[in-house]
Amino acid sequence: MPEALLDQAALRRIMAGREYRGASSMDGPLLVLKKTHPVGYRELVECVDHTGAVRLGTVMDSSEDAVMVQVFEGTQGLSLPDTRIRFLGRPLTLGVSAGMLGRVFDGLGRPIDGGPAPRAASEEDVNGKPVNPTAREYPRDYIQTGMSVIDGMNTLIRGQKLPIFSGNGLAHNELAAQIARQAKIRGGSGDFAVVFAAMGVKHDVARFFVRSFEESGALGRVALFLSLADDPSIERTVTPRVALTLAEHLAYVRGMHVLVIMTDMANYCESLREISTLRGEIPSRKGYPGYLYSDLAELYERSGMIKGVEGSITQLPILTMPNDDISHPIPDLTGYITEGQIVFERDMAGRGIYPPVAGLPSLSRLMKDGIGSGMTRDDHPHLASQLFASYSAVKDVRNLASVIGEDELSPLDKQYLEFGEFFERSFVNQGRTEDRSMDRTLDLGWEALKRLPPEELHRVTAEELSQRYEGNSPA
Repeated sequence: MPEALLDQAALRRIMAGREYRGASSMDGPLLVLKKTHPVGYRELVECVDHTGAVRLGTVMDSSEDAVMVQVFEGTQGLSLPDTRIRFLGRPLTLGVSAGMLGRVFDGLGRPIDGGPAPRAASEEDVNGKPVNPTAREYPRDYIQTGMSVIDGMNTLIRGQKLPIFSGNGLAHNELAAQIARQAKIRGGSGDFAVVFAAMGVKHDVARFFVRSFEESGALGRVALFLSLADDPSIERTVTPRVALTLAEHLAYVRGMHVLVIMTDMANYCESLREISTLRGEIPSRKGYPGYLYSDLAELYERSGMIKGVEGSITQLPILTMPNDDISHPIPDLTGYITEGQIVFERDMAGRGIYPPVAGLPSLSRLMKDGIGSGMTRDDHPHLASQLFASYSAVKDVRNLASVIGEDELSPLDKQYLEFGEFFERSFVNQGRTEDRSMDRTLDLGWEALKRLPPEELHRVTAEELSQRYEGNSPA
């Protein structure tokens, strides 16, 4: 490290805790101070108002002349001359332990369930620690969600990051809660936990999540971090980092397999845009900051498996696409970073199908490495490929029927329509408390294929047809 940087780091340690009175300017959640000692990026700050109440913040920008501080709880009620600011010489940390499972916290990791703060096993930087890329293990083996459309056709692999692209008013919250309740490692091997981070959710949604886990008995293995809609929006930029910090402790220190569900990433990105606008940064696409991609990657890449470590982190981020636009910057950039996506379709939701997962735009790029012989079932890879191909033909037949009418379709086309109806109503659609096994999911896939003649099934083997198809009559 250069000598000048060493001197500044030593100076920050010496000056840690030094207090300054008065700020130069204030804009939304941002405070600007001048003539301070050298401070570090993302250094933790305490802002004390005239009543003695303490608010936490972090350094967003610094120079020789000024320092910009982002206050998590907002600056409402602070005055420029009376506010006292203390630089603590360290980043924001979270006291982590396995005792945080079964508890509910706010967006900064403080208990809001009426219980005492859990005893911390260690204090960890919420910004995470860098992982050597060569130390990463390739994700393998699957997580069973109990949802046929995911387990059968878009299998979630342990260590993967697989986002859900939804839209306003669709059932992504219900699906997130159901997956959190039902998710399990194949064979039940190893300790399994869920870390749930909700950003910008309404009070009724937060109550739904808590009640859902309590009533199902799943709360004991779930840690919830809730940043509510009426909490300061800036807090949402910290919530996923706090949740991932706990996940890293559980996975890499405790050896647990952790599923991290984050909803809604669109609210997180809106907070980034708000901060960028206040800082006067040059906007990029649709007003979002130019560093949106790297900021999202900083979160998504805190998943995976490390060689020699028993535990793993699997991410299931959920985002609502503005105007159902999959080319919007948030889903667009997310798709570049993650290994696939689960896409909701509003038309399916309107027809009462839950979960309304669109068959063709959805995919899991790591699915091929976690299914098949010794993992799910020998016929799974070919069955999933055949379901995709057949459902694609259904879309073409429906488009043709919209032009010439169903009565003019050929008998084969009508069989495809029957297949599509069964596939959506019996395979994709399922109850909101229904937990299907992998065998049940795959058997339903074969039941759907029985609506088609065997000569149309080109992606399954003759042996699989003789074992699973059992003629052309649906059971």
